[in-house]
Amino acid sequence: MTTAPQSTAPHLKTSAVFAPQLNGILPAQGIRDLIGAGQLILSREMGGRQLQPASIDLRLGAIAYRVRASFLPGPGATVQAKTNDITLHAIDLTRPAVLETGCVYIVPLLESLAMRPELSATTNPKSSTGRLDVFTRVIADGATAFDQIPAGYRGPLYAEICPQTFPILVREGSTLSQIRFRLGLPTEPDEVLHRLQNDVGLVTGGVVDIDNGIALSVDLKGDANGLVGYRAKRHTGIVDVDAPGSCPILDYWEPIHSRGPSRLILDPDQFYILASKEAVHVPPSHAAEMMPFNPLVGEFRVHYAGFMDPGFGHEAAGGSGARVVLEVRSHKVPFILDDGQIIGRLIYERMTATPDILYGRDLKSNYQGQTLKLSKHFV
Repeated sequence: MTTAPQSTAPHLKTSAVFAPQLNGILPAQGIRDLIGAGQLILSREMGGRQLQPASIDLRLGAIAYRVRASFLPGPGATVQAKTNDITLHAIDLTRPAVLETGCVYIVPLLESLAMRPELSATTNPKSSTGRLDVFTRVIADGATAFDQIPAGYRGPLYAEICPQTFPILVREGSTLSQIRFRLGLPTEPDEVLHRLQNDVGLVTGGVVDIDNGIALSVDLKGDANGLVGYRAKRHTGIVDVDAPGSCPILDYWEPIHSRGPSRLILDPDQFYILASKEAVHVPPSHAAEMMPFNPLVGEFRVHYAGFMDPGFGHEAAGGSGARVVLEVRSHKVPFILDDGQIIGRLIYERMTATPDILYGRDLKSNYQGQTLKLSKHFV
């Protein structure tokens, strides 16, 4: 893999998008400028659908290391050195390879960074990755936290991958995670969310609850046929992450229908796909992220892949509101969810400029205007 140079990073093109006084998430055209300035380094030419309105997909490199356990390198240490100490065996990804459930893999990525001092980055699983229950995080050299790339970072990036429910087939160039870049602290306070709700509408279909973000609740009444969600099956076949529409739904999922009270008992360590009661709108001026609900009110995890690009649910981009698909797992004990129960909050971050592409029509996005929907791999 081509790693970042260690000399002083070149300055970005002069543009209002990158004015130091602005706080915000960089749009697609800003990410292109990062590539042109050598601050986002691609060891292979960018793929046709790799760039998103406020993020870029990260591609797996040519080798995967099966390791004994997850880890963080810590200050002064490199991911590769620590990986070398705990590798069980290496897997060639220049041809398709299976990553088994319950195993931990470290994969060097085809992208690396040489960011300027005021620029930081955050990573998260792609929507399809989360809906497959593939637990994946990005690690940087010297990192003390997953998925957080500190300002001015210069060096390689690695994916930690642990399939939880389905074994997956991957190869060099497969994309499981995405990265977004930010200047400053662009999270909008509640007073701005109130204004945006009044002006452009951020959520519809439920009570608007704004308190450190916008509350989202779970829909357990279901559609016209009473379908409220899906429970993943165990001991299934392989899912090829690069093969949309290749897996029959009923071979991998058990549909859940509403019967009687609108509630669902989550079985410990089972994986569920549910949907929010509210429809969400992310205007082109903003990006949004679903934050897991406070564990003090329930031992369950919601939404591994919570980032929503500008244009998600935007009417002009083919959306007219889109419900948030929830990836839910209960821990330790059975837990009852009731219809309308709050399961997370939506945080909005401003963009430094309107992206020149939007989620939806511009990208033929898989989940625009969605209701309850499994990942693109299932038909």
